[in-house]
Amino acid sequence: MDTESIQSGYSHHSNRSRGSNKQSERSSRDRHKSHSRDSSSRSDKNVTISASSAQLQQDQSSAPTDAQDDNWGETTTAVTGTSDHSLSQEDLAGFGKETETPAEKLNCIRFLPLVLTLFLGLLVLVTPLAFLVLPQLVWPERLQACGTACEGLFLSLAFKLLILLLAGWALFVRPARASLPRIAVFRALLGLLTLLLLLSYWLFFGVRILDSQDENYQGIVQFAVSLVDALLFIHYLAVVLLEIRHLRPCFSLCVVRSTDGETHHYNLGLLSIQRAALVILEHYYKDFTIHNPALLTAAKSRAAKHLAGLKVYNVDGAGSEAATAQSRAKIAAAARHRDTSHNELYYEEAEHERRVRKRRARLVVAVEEAFTHVRRLQEEEKKKQPGDEMDPREAAQAIFPSMAQALQKYLRTIRQQHCHSMDSIQAHLAFCITNNMTPKAFLESYLVAGPTLQYGRECLQARQWTLVSEASVTSPLRHGTEFQLKSSDFSLVVTSKAIPHLKLSEEFVHPKSHKFVLQLQSETSV
Repeated sequence: MDTESIQSGYSHHSNRSRGSNKQSERSSRDRHKSHSRDSSSRSDKNVTISASSAQLQQDQSSAPTDAQDDNWGETTTAVTGTSDHSLSQEDLAGFGKETETPAEKLNCIRFLPLVLTLFLGLLVLVTPLAFLVLPQLVWPERLQACGTACEGLFLSLAFKLLILLLAGWALFVRPARASLPRIAVFRALLGLLTLLLLLSYWLFFGVRILDSQDENYQGIVQFAVSLVDALLFIHYLAVVLLEIRHLRPCFSLCVVRSTDGETHHYNLGLLSIQRAALVILEHYYKDFTIHNPALLTAAKSRAAKHLAGLKVYNVDGAGSEAATAQSRAKIAAAARHRDTSHNELYYEEAEHERRVRKRRARLVVAVEEAFTHVRRLQEEEKKKQPGDEMDPREAAQAIFPSMAQALQKYLRTIRQQHCHSMDSIQAHLAFCITNNMTPKAFLESYLVAGPTLQYGRECLQARQWTLVSEASVTSPLRHGTEFQLKSSDFSLVVTSKAIPHLKLSEEFVHPKSHKFVLQLQSETSV
């Protein structure tokens, strides 16, 4: 109403006062509506507890000035019966399940190698049996009787097939760890060799045995046994190529994360580029600390704050020369500010470390008091009847509000609030209570940044990787090979160095060369 009266007071200065008055009314109504929507959204954010980690990271990257969605530190301590949006602990536990995104649909292409492997394995097992059964069905009256030696071959064939079945299941029938961009060369070579062997034996069997209807059944059994022997040798070759060849280290790979520069070194053997990339990703999820983009925005925000404080006024008018002069003025001001920026950085880091130590001390005290309360409750529960004992999950929900605010403030200070939801913290607390762990064991997951796999759904953040390499991904590793593994937020830069040839020489030390004799003269005082 104040804006309407002010705008109506200026109506005699313009012919468009009526239109402006209507526009002001619309804008005021829009502002009231937006204010009501903002207030309702803020009240909704207070109860949105376990949002997905990917959504939280997208919100932080797209709108860093917005309020955090994971205000579980305040919601657990400010739930009252007079608020319209107040909910009980049981109602809060149900939130987050509705916001979980469905799992990714499985790609049928990833099961194609397994299907081909099963089909080839079935063909390998059926072929020797077919060599034994077909003569019994086509010309049984012309076959010679199977003697003792023939029956011994049957027994040998049965055990060899059983060994081949178990060995093939152990080596080939395994869940795929990843979907590679290109075909595995050695696996394709072994499959082609097996098909060529089976085709050769079938051609020989059709020409020399089926057409002539050979009467020597013992020779036919010996022919099937020779096929199984050849298949066992192929399996031995597969073990050497797929499991043993790359065990001896030949290259040292340096892996650098592009955002924060975290570096690790790994020794690998003779592998292709795509297999080496797969091994590096497996080590990445257990060795590298979780990628936290919030830690990288401090320097950018500091530079943006400084540039936002610079104002250049154009006095001579618009034009390309004025824009060039404006940019030069900003660069000069930034260069002058660079001389004193190290002092600001020093005091900013010192202040941040002081805040971290202070909030960490508060968190440690709060957790120790909560665990002391748990021990007191456990002692009281022992005196009660067996049916009245408290579940560890209920005990965790009971003591969680006493430490929630201190924990959330600490996580916000170290910018890891998006890595932990209220449900995950309560589950970890219940796990510690169940296994009778100390407060230090509970806090270890929050005081020290752990690997990516430690954070639940965060490990699914970067499942899709892109391999960028100048050389073919099926080519083997060489000295100086470089490639990248890109994800949505960062990339891993990999450089390969050959392990140098080490030459050891031997130096013989005579047993008497290090012995000496102490001669004492008569005038020497002892």
